[in-house]
Amino acid sequence: MKKPKNKKVICAMSGGVDSSVVATLLKKAGFDIVGIFMKFWTMSKKNDLIGERNKCCIPEAEDRAREVAKILNIPFYVFNFEKEFKKKVIDYFLTEYKVGKTPNPCVVCNKKIKFGLLLKKALTLGADFLATGHYARLQKRADGIHLLRGKDKKKDQSYFLWQLNQKQLKHILFPLGNYNKIQVRNLAKKFNLPVLDIPESMEVCFIKTTVNDFLAQYIKPKPGPILTIEGKKIGQHQGLPFYTIGQRKRIELSGGPFYVVAKNLKENTLIVTHFLNIKSLYKKSLIAQNVNWISNKEPKLPLKIKAQIRYGHRIVSATVTKKLKAENFELTFTKPQRAITPGQSVVFYQNQELLAGGIIAS
Repeated sequence: MKKPKNKKVICAMSGGVDSSVVATLLKKAGFDIVGIFMKFWTMSKKNDLIGERNKCCIPEAEDRAREVAKILNIPFYVFNFEKEFKKKVIDYFLTEYKVGKTPNPCVVCNKKIKFGLLLKKALTLGADFLATGHYARLQKRADGIHLLRGKDKKKDQSYFLWQLNQKQLKHILFPLGNYNKIQVRNLAKKFNLPVLDIPESMEVCFIKTTVNDFLAQYIKPKPGPILTIEGKKIGQHQGLPFYTIGQRKRIELSGGPFYVVAKNLKENTLIVTHFLNIKSLYKKSLIAQNVNWISNKEPKLPLKIKAQIRYGHRIVSATVTKKLKAENFELTFTKPQRAITPGQSVVFYQNQELLAGGIIAS
């Protein structure tokens, strides 16, 4: 990281290890740092299953972030984005489930909230950069800024960042991109930061128990028939939003296990396959909609890439074969992929670089 010349950085601080180390690294590098804690969404309903507040916004997290800012002797502010988070992330999450899809809310939060509202506010306040604790790397070249996978392959979070553009990337810092998690924890210990005992959050931040518990508060169950791929009725489902492609658990049928292969909203039917016919869960291609190319330039097709169809899924060889309509593209895989799920993000890589991403339509 180059030594700054009076560069002001807004640092998103969650009270966790990663963002606390980011703030410390930037402070030690000589940047003019301002710490920001974001309050997201608070439940308005009385609900013990979900809890009163988004897990990443609990008072204890705010207190930790404030304490780190005090140790670093930097200004600290709290931004309330509750209404925006509810409208842009929660409502999107619920709407997608209602129409049979399985969305990834973190992708939308990054676009609309962290690198949307917060970045806009940071620039309005005169900041040069917004820094976060994402495990990803940026590389400035003559043709623009390239977004690369984080050095720690297990923690790499580039998957969630495919909706970023060149205008945003010019004002973003990812200081943890060249570190692994063990190194970051060691730095937190070295810097005597009061965040070492904080457990790592791997789930959706606004869900305390399970997705189905959350959905049940907003979506009225509409039972319907469970059919085999041959069309035979073998049971009854509890509502299509409560199932996702590839799911095995909670399909309470004898003679299984059975796996979800499709959902027919028009007929309100859940289509499953027996594990002996698991091959029907594998597909050779998909349609990606609303594709965003990080470089802002569409490449010449066909294009050989490595694709990832969900976070944590292995990266596999594929070809972007043709552009359909608007920003929709077809991907064809070298080998059929299991449980391609509408609503999830599919991202395109070449070597370590994230080229683009889109939402799986079908």
